[in-house]
Amino acid sequence: MAIAELKTAFGLLSRMPVLWIPGVVCGLCAAALWLVFNFSGTFFAGRLVIVSGLIMLLFITGMFWSAKNESGNIRTLVEGGIRYYFRVLLPILVIIFTVMLVFILIFITLTLAGVTPDPVLMAAVSLVIMIPSIILSFFCDTAAVFEDRGVFDAIRRSIELVGTRLQEVIAFLAICAVITAGVLFSLMILWEAVLYDRLEPLTHYTEAQIQAFTPDQLVAIIGPDGTWITALVLFIACLILVPVLFTFKACFFKSLAQKEVPVQQATGEFDSKGRWYKY
Repeated sequence: MAIAELKTAFGLLSRMPVLWIPGVVCGLCAAALWLVFNFSGTFFAGRLVIVSGLIMLLFITGMFWSAKNESGNIRTLVEGGIRYYFRVLLPILVIIFTVMLVFILIFITLTLAGVTPDPVLMAAVSLVIMIPSIILSFFCDTAAVFEDRGVFDAIRRSIELVGTRLQEVIAFLAICAVITAGVLFSLMILWEAVLYDRLEPLTHYTEAQIQAFTPDQLVAIIGPDGTWITALVLFIACLILVPVLFTFKACFFKSLAQKEVPVQQATGEFDSKGRWYKY
């Protein structure tokens, strides 16, 4: 099923160039975050993360609106993003705060029970909480746009679809993972090829040096030019992945919602006293 929706998504991307605009915006935001983080530090980068996230959400929401109507230009994309912005944002915030609340309650329970929450245990607990939460609520944004649902109704709709079509959802997520891994691996090879002269000394490092190697040292090795090249690679990654994955998600949700099993009406008749007799 997911393969058919992927082909539909590529068809939309070829017919509707406007769907690539969110990729451009997200790519610019990702590149800007990387550059600000390296040239200005975490203070400005931390604040830019929030602003960039809100901007990216606007255009991604508008992408869902355009994919729903299978038509439109940049004006309708922005209008759709504004129209459904809070319908998409609020369910995401509810899910985030719910996961944080559950995590805090587990932390308090372990503390009161006399168990010291070590980092490994808390990381395992975080994965156990986050992975099911992300999967079950994965389609709350598309439900809000495609079916015009409210905050909690969009979350309930997502849980309902995932619960009834779990195998198809897993296939969809697997295809998304393969696409993401393929694009990132290809860009990583390109990045290493462009910066080969600067990265070549790393091949002579001992095992102890590699274990002690830090990201700051890598940034120092590639230098300012390498930092700009990395920003360009991040831009290309978002330019490709954001339109492909989110258009694929929109097409998959649309197909998933349309293929729900209809409720069959039982045949029968009422007698003279209004009692129902099923055949």
